Amino acid sequence: MSLRKYLDKIKPNFQKGGKLHVFESVFDGLETFLYVPNTTSKSGSSIHDAIDSKRIMSMVVIALLPAMFFGMYNVGYQNYLAAGTLASASFLEVFCYGFLAVLPKILVSYIVGLGIEFAWAQWKHEEIQEGYLVSGIIIPLIIPVTTPLWMLALACAFAVIFCKEIFGGTGMNIFNVAVGARMFLFFSYSSKMTGDTVWVAQNSLLGLGNNLADGFTMATPLSQIGQGLAPNAGISDMVIGLIPGSIGETSVIAIAIGAIILLWTGIASWKTMGSVFAGGIVLALVFKAMGMTSISWYEHLFLGGFCFGAVFMATDPVTSARTETGKYIYGFLIGAMAIIVRVMNPGYPEGMMLAIFFGNMFAPLIDYYVVDRNITRRANRIK
Repeated sequence: MSLRKYLDKIKPNFQKGGKLHVFESVFDGLETFLYVPNTTSKSGSSIHDAIDSKRIMSMVVIALLPAMFFGMYNVGYQNYLAAGTLASASFLEVFCYGFLAVLPKILVSYIVGLGIEFAWAQWKHEEIQEGYLVSGIIIPLIIPVTTPLWMLALACAFAVIFCKEIFGGTGMNIFNVAVGARMFLFFSYSSKMTGDTVWVAQNSLLGLGNNLADGFTMATPLSQIGQGLAPNAGISDMVIGLIPGSIGETSVIAIAIGAIILLWTGIASWKTMGSVFAGGIVLALVFKAMGMTSISWYEHLFLGGFCFGAVFMATDPVTSARTETGKYIYGFLIGAMAIIVRVMNPGYPEGMMLAIFFGNMFAPLIDYYVVDRNITRRANRIK
């Protein structure tokens, strides 16, 4: 109660005519973060159900925590494993190494993204939206740990401005912000996003002394498959996630925990999520039968960003299809396209982010034709 009274006391200073009115959006953002606002949208509302955006964002962040914490551990694990010192390292040492490697990326993502959000809201005299709370943590989880911070800052700025704000902000964007950041990095700085030298954070990056040889390289299982080689990881490693890869995308178990949270709270659509996996399985089986892929369908699902994209990004309620039938089509399209890109373009072994980008592009069209078909069927029934 004392905090509530204090906020009410200083609030006039941030309102029109107050000496700090230029920071009205900043104060409003802090207040609505601490307390549920007692106002409702009168027009132009983009909410499609009874769950407000703050609760949605909070639950998605909670669902992402298992993947984030495991990703931190895996970053340290891969470094100590490559250096040959894993046996002598404790769990805490391994985790702390990964924590120190990943934390700067999370901080840069939030500082740049939220900084632009705050500046944009103040310029437009609008309230600060909560959408970047989720994007700010997803973006660092879908990039290699060796991605330079300045590249990450550019990607965050590009994604927030061109994938979100120019469309009208949270609830109005047609492209997933995190996907936009990943696409920007891949097409602008592909050498830093792919290859066999970008998956292990060396100690020299953290100022802790370098345990790895200068010529050390490590390929992800998907890149090995793209080169026609057998992956150097077993099924157990793929499921647990102790393999090289983007920070938050390697552990199927951690991602599955997040999926359970999202489905249990009703935030993610099981129709969309399940259809992504269905599309991936069908195309993987087809390509396997045709002899075009050397791995089984479940390995396609376990490797790369397939599971992470299906659970946390394809199900984005803003950029995905909203009609019930459209969710099936949208999800199947993403899953199928991800496998098509992987198998038919060896130079681009990871196709999930590109598939989601195109899925976002076609989601409005899918919904349009689903609604139009329903209208036509109802009109024919009353003739």
